[in-house]
Formats: sequence, structure tokens, C-alpha cells
Amino acid sequence: MSHYYEDADEAEEDYEMGDGEDDIDEDLQGRVVGDSDFDDEEYDHSNVAVTDTSSAQARKGKDIQGIPWHNLTISREQYRKTRLEQYKNYENVQNSGEESKKDCEPIEKGGNYYEFQRNTRSVKSTILHFQLRNLVWARSKHDVYLMSHHSVLHWSALNFQKTEIINVAGHIAPNEKHPGSLLEGFSQTQVSTLAVRDNLLIAGGFQGELICKYLDRKGISFCCRTTHEDNAITNAVEIYNSSSGAVHFMASNNDCGVRDFDLEKFQHGKHFRFPWPVNHTSLSPDAKVVVIVGDNRDGLLVDAHTGKTVHHLKGHLDFSFASAWNPDGRTFATGNQDKTCRVWDIRNLSKSVAALRGNLGAIRSIRFTSDGQLMAMAEPADFVHIFDVGSGYKRQQELDFFGEISGISFSPDTESLFVGVWDRTYGSLLQYRRLRNFSYLDSML
Repeated sequence: MSHYYEDADEAEEDYEMGDGEDDIDEDLQGRVVGDSDFDDEEYDHSNVAVTDTSSAQARKGKDIQGIPWHNLTISREQYRKTRLEQYKNYENVQNSGEESKKDCEPIEKGGNYYEFQRNTRSVKSTILHFQLRNLVWARSKHDVYLMSHHSVLHWSALNFQKTEIINVAGHIAPNEKHPGSLLEGFSQTQVSTLAVRDNLLIAGGFQGELICKYLDRKGISFCCRTTHEDNAITNAVEIYNSSSGAVHFMASNNDCGVRDFDLEKFQHGKHFRFPWPVNHTSLSPDAKVVVIVGDNRDGLLVDAHTGKTVHHLKGHLDFSFASAWNPDGRTFATGNQDKTCRVWDIRNLSKSVAALRGNLGAIRSIRFTSDGQLMAMAEPADFVHIFDVGSGYKRQQELDFFGEISGISFSPDTESLFVGVWDRTYGSLLQYRRLRNFSYLDSML
């Protein structure tokens, strides 16, 4: 990314996340849906009761976020219209969102792939950098990890309990000794990105920090700083298994570097450098090529072993912050601040095979289900779109709510979809359940 911020207030000075909210601000006595200045004490002492919403309540007409529209002077439909008209999309390239319209075909709405299951308002999902939205990860259909202020939390959707896994507000240090690990640790880490896979959790920080914790061990296993350059923010982390079966992760940084770490030996391996800051990377299922996107209109397809560019991905009009591979290994997607997600087929990279457009703004995160049948893309706020891959991305389900999106995650078995919502009053964790063509699962879940 071209800028990074020390805290949310500084980000707001450069970019207002909550435009178009004056009406609901007044009706909620100064508490704004979509406001980024989240405050725990103000939330807990507000006049809005902190209550969850279940699927049964939603079926009876309760708003899934608990917003009391019947008590407000503005209807949900009116407020949605205001948001669509006035929400400010951040662009590094002027008018990129408007210019991208010509490449996008209309998509059929009305798909029904996931149904609302629960909104948990006691779990307050938060964001530190407005362009980085990979802060929610599901380890199973009942277990999700997310950032909440200075804490990495685990939320159990089975017993509705939250547990603090890491607190980065003070000092943390590894309790294991490995070559290259900073035994002195870090103090007051600002977490910019998060990744969880199997038993491994990795948090990346604003000063290039990397904190590695195995969820089945006590304490922190490994800490390191990728770079000491001023512009060192860790933009994204991807955990994967190498061809040998060893656990690796790839870190993308604002210093234009992509670094690979072997966590079996706790060693830093390959280091690839690019002409611009790298905002996100995705490794192909066969671990042969990597999608690289960042502060450039073009993305890159890079040889995972040598770092050599295999192909330039041309089509986007602004900077990209998201990418993901379909498990089929043939197609992948990139998300951009031009309000589009483009889908690419590795067998013909001359142009994208689909250009999918959001409603409000940039596509900040993309996920495929593990069976490759569905793809979700999240805008910065209010909308998550779920596409039917088999239809050629011609059919979609649109999840519609209010608030900034901190991250989205399918559970590995595809049965659950979690969405983190960041908001002063209505910050929460949304959970959706996959719909099937058979009903006997209902009695098991």
C-alpha cells in the first residue's frame, strides 16, 4: 500500500470510513453505524443493549444486527440508499471505480448458498488499517479467530465462549529458542494482518513483526522482524504445506518484499523483491506459482521457486489488496480498489474470464470454499458476495448488512461462513450456515 497509519484516528484523517451516516447518527444518539472510532466503554454503556440475534429471531423479523429500525426516523431501505449514494471508496487511481464499469457484465442475484445463523455482538471485531481486511479465520465450523483491539481472540460458536489467545498491548516474547527468533520479543505490537491454518496462528505487524503461535502449545513459538526499513508493514501472510510436507508461510510486506519461512526448521528461506509494495500473495495448490498483487495496476504470476515473473495480469485499473486460488488449481481471483474482482484462468491469461463488480467500494478480501464450488468477495463495508463458480460466476448471493468488514472466512468443511463487522455500536461476528439440497443435516447442527 502507498500509506500506512499508526492508528485508526490517523487513517480517518486521510480517509473517512463512515460517510453518509448523519441520519442514523442522530437517531442512535451519536453512535454511528460504520464509524471506525470504536470505543469499548462507550459501547458497553450505550443505550443499545448488547444482544445476539439467532436465526429463529431473524425469521420472525428481527434485524440480523439488532438495529431497531422501527424506532428510527429512517427506514432500512432509505439508509441503504444513502449509503450507496454517499459511501466514499478509497482510490489510489482517480476514477478507477467508475472506469471499471465497462468491463463488468450484470450478474444474476438471488442465489441462496448460505443462510444466516447467528450474529454475536459480544465479539467485537476490529480493524487497524482500513486497506487490510484479513483479520478473521475459521479453523472449523465452530472455531473462529479474529482481532479485537489488542487481542487475538478465539470464539467458539458451539458454546458461545471467547478466549484471549494473544494480547499484544504489552510485551510478548517467545518461550522457545530457535535460530533467528527474537528472544527479546516485541512491545505494543499493532497487528495489521492475521492467518490461521490447522494448529498455527501467525500475526503480522506494522513494523514488520511476525508472531507465530502453535495453538496446541503454550506461549509463543517464534518471533522475528522481516525488515528494519521504515515502510515495513506486514500486509498479508499465507500458511501452506510445502511439497515435503513441512509447514511454511509467506509474508508480503510494504518494503516490496515477499519472504518464505520454513516453520519446521524455523528458518527464513527465499526472499523475492518487486518494484512496488506487495499487498497480497496466493500460492497455487500445486505450489508452483504465486499470484502477486500490490501497488500497481498489473498483478504478477511468479515462479514460486525462482521468483521469476511468468505473466503480467492486465485488466485492473487501481491497486490490488486481495487474491485467492480455486482449489481446482486452474483459476484464481484478484480483488482491486477499482471495485472489481477479476477471475483468471491459468490456461489463457491474455484477459480475465470474469470481472465482478461490488456495490460500494474496493474488493478487500476473497475466499473460495474448499470444494471450489463457491467464491466469496468482500467489499470494505456492507456487502459480501457469494458466487456460484459452476455457473461461470453468473449467479450470486448478496449478504447485506451495515459496517466495515474486518474479514471473511469459510470453515474448512465449507459448512460455515464467518464475517467480521467493525462498528462503534454494532461491531460483531456474523455466522452463516451452508444450505444443502437435503434436510437431514438440520437435525445434526
